[in-house]
Amino acid sequence: MTDRPVDGALGEVAHGARLGVLDIGSNTVHLLLVDMRLGGRPVPTRSHRLTLRLMRYLDEDGAITDEGVAALLAAIRECVAIARSEPLDDFVVMATSALREAANGEEVVARIEREAEVRLDILSGPDEARLTFLAVRRWFGWAAGRILLLDIGGGSLEIAMGDDEEPAIALSVPLGAGRSTVGFFRSDPPSLADQRALRMYAKAVLDDAVAQVQPFGRPDHVIGSSKTIRSLARLAGNALPGIGDGDRAVLTRRQLDDWVPRIARMDAASRTALPGITSDRTFQIVAGGIVLSEAMRAFRVKELDVSPWALREGRLLQMLDRV
Repeated sequence: MTDRPVDGALGEVAHGARLGVLDIGSNTVHLLLVDMRLGGRPVPTRSHRLTLRLMRYLDEDGAITDEGVAALLAAIRECVAIARSEPLDDFVVMATSALREAANGEEVVARIEREAEVRLDILSGPDEARLTFLAVRRWFGWAAGRILLLDIGGGSLEIAMGDDEEPAIALSVPLGAGRSTVGFFRSDPPSLADQRALRMYAKAVLDDAVAQVQPFGRPDHVIGSSKTIRSLARLAGNALPGIGDGDRAVLTRRQLDDWVPRIARMDAASRTALPGITSDRTFQIVAGGIVLSEAMRAFRVKELDVSPWALREGRLLQMLDRV
C-alpha cells in the first residue's frame, strides 16, 4: 500500500487496481476499499464505518476537545490498520468540514499525520461538491441532462449544478445535519420554536445560494445524495422500478414534509425503530430533514432521485481517472 498516486502503467490498471479511501467526516470515519479497472464498475471489497459525531466534541471556541482528538485518532488508527492489511495500489485519507473548520484544525491535522503516519487531504467545501457531483454524474449518466445536486453532510450542505462531469457551479453552505442539530436544538425531541429557528436560518442561507445558482438555468434532473437523504427516502418508502434488479429511490417534498414533523415528536432513541433510521443518523435526522425540505422549497423542487454514490465514490473515480 502507498499514500502516493499509483505509478503503474495504464495497461496494468486496465486489468484492475485495488483502491482505498478513508473519509473523516463530521459524523463518521468511514473506510471504503474497492476493486476498480478502466471502463469497469467499482466493486466494493470492504467497508468499515465508525460513528464519531465530532460536533459533540467542540468546545465554546469551536475547537475539538482533547477527548475528541483521542476518539478521532483511535478511529483513524483502526481504519488505517485495516487498509494496511490489504494489498492496495493507492490509498487516500481525506477530511471534510469537521477538521477544516475546527478552531484547532491545523494542530489536530498535524497530530493525526504524525501519530497515525498518514497524509490528510483536506477538501474544501466546493471540492466536496465537485467530487460528489462526479459520482452522481457517473451513476445517472448523460441522459440525466443538467443535474442539480443536493448533498447533506454532517457539517455542510453541498450544492452543485451542471451539464458535464465538472459542475458549472459548486457551493458549500453551513447547513449540515449535525451542525444544525448542535446549533439549534436544545432538547430531545426538539421544540417547535427550535425547529422554526432552524427553518428561518436555512431559508436565509439558501436564498443566497439560489441567487448564485439561478444564472446557470433550470435543472433537468434533481438528485440528492448522502446517508441522511437515503435514510429519509427509505423512511418514506417510495421505491420505484429501476433498470436491472435495483429499485429507483425517489423522495418527494410532500412526503418529506409529512414525515419530518412526525419524527420530530420522537426522541432520538425511539427513531431507530423506524425503517431507514440507523443509530448513527437518529441524532441528526430531524435537522437533516428540515434542511432538505427548505432546500427543495428554495430551489422549487417537488421530487428528487436518491443517489447511492456520493463523496467517497467520487474520490475513488478521480483517483482512477488520474492514472
